[in-house]
Amino acid sequence: MSEPLKVLSPFDGHLISEIEWDDAGKLEHMLSTAQRLAGNPDHAIPVPQRIAILEKTANLVDAKAEEFARQAAEEGGKPLIDSRVELERAVQGIREAARSISQLTGREIPMSLTASSMNRMAYTRREPIGVVAAVSAFNHPFNLIVHQVVPAVAVGCPVIVKPALTTPLSCFNLVNCLYEAGLPKEWCHILVCDNEVAEKLVTDSRVAFFSFIGSSKVGWHLRSKLAPGTRCTLEHGGAAPVIMDADADVEDALPLLAKGGFYHAGQVCVSVQRVFAHESIVDAVAGGLADLAKKLVVGDPTNAATEVGPLILEREVDRVAQWVEQARNAGAKVLTGGNKFGVTCYAPTVLLNPPDQAKVSREEIFGPVVCVYAFKDRLEAIERANQIPYSFQAAVFTKNIDTALDSAKRLHAAAVMVNDHTAFRVDWMPFAGRNTSGLGVGGILPTMLEMTEEKMIVFRSPGI
Repeated sequence: MSEPLKVLSPFDGHLISEIEWDDAGKLEHMLSTAQRLAGNPDHAIPVPQRIAILEKTANLVDAKAEEFARQAAEEGGKPLIDSRVELERAVQGIREAARSISQLTGREIPMSLTASSMNRMAYTRREPIGVVAAVSAFNHPFNLIVHQVVPAVAVGCPVIVKPALTTPLSCFNLVNCLYEAGLPKEWCHILVCDNEVAEKLVTDSRVAFFSFIGSSKVGWHLRSKLAPGTRCTLEHGGAAPVIMDADADVEDALPLLAKGGFYHAGQVCVSVQRVFAHESIVDAVAGGLADLAKKLVVGDPTNAATEVGPLILEREVDRVAQWVEQARNAGAKVLTGGNKFGVTCYAPTVLLNPPDQAKVSREEIFGPVVCVYAFKDRLEAIERANQIPYSFQAAVFTKNIDTALDSAKRLHAAAVMVNDHTAFRVDWMPFAGRNTSGLGVGGILPTMLEMTEEKMIVFRSPGI
């Protein structure tokens, strides 16, 4: 490509930076280098050196956290107040990876239990899986790269990472810190490329592990084209449900629902999207949530006062507006919002009782829209919540532990939060979507385990 990639602000379109594209020739160099490193254990970086690199990287990121947070806010649109939290989490995640290396342990396999297993001893050890290809998303431009690249470094896998083209600068910031901390550059390459070159990376037979964060359509398509033997984790989106029983503490729940629904303008894979509230409290829930939404400060993400920034692309604003208008025309009541805010922002929106067949009820909206539905029977509400192909994180609000446990059992989700919003996450917990929402398990240590394989070694000796 003759023209460089232009990195633009999603808020006002100003040019932030220009980056040269990588072509198929550059990719081939990356892959052949990575294969050479992964194919010979003599090239491995010793564990104490890996730990030292990660600890120094965490310190470097911590020292530059404010600079990196401002960069992330400018290129990705997440408000500065939330980008600062993202950088705090990133530092914690890098340190967690360094600590977790000690947990990559094998196990003893019992022998001498039968005549044929006498005089034998067996154990397993975990080994790096090989070359890692990581394709990332825009919405957490720094911390998502941490979760895909740092585990590979921790376990000793060479990694090639393709950041989102809208937010590549945060990826460069992290990887440059890894280099400065002592990671040889050949162990981690950044690939800035078009979709054709990206597919060449993902489908190459030299790739042992594919890490993907992004849309369900793209993720499942790429998985279908992986070379035989390539393992993968896919992290897609959802339309997270919340069940609020009649005894829920509405006053306590409302700020949590607002944060979970409007954080990063709803561009989070586990955002609060569908709130099923008992008919005795539905007006208080919907009205209270609308009141909070009206007070949110919308605008420039680099302004410290901003609480809701832009959507990543102008066409996404148009799409969200179309979905809301469709729901309104089908009978949903718009309690607040329902309109563009400038060119690139959309007003935080609360819809009451949109039809179950509307797009806002069935598909991931990835925008600042929360739907509230009235119900009489909790089991019927859970059935409605489960009638979509997504299954990621869910929540239930109740003071009754039996109700909480029963709801958690019935909800189709990989994780259920009790009296908390669906977007809660800390970086050491497992993080995974089921069904259409993904495959495999994310999180620092879980990803490290995914990027390693267990090898068994069996000794036979008369002296055992």
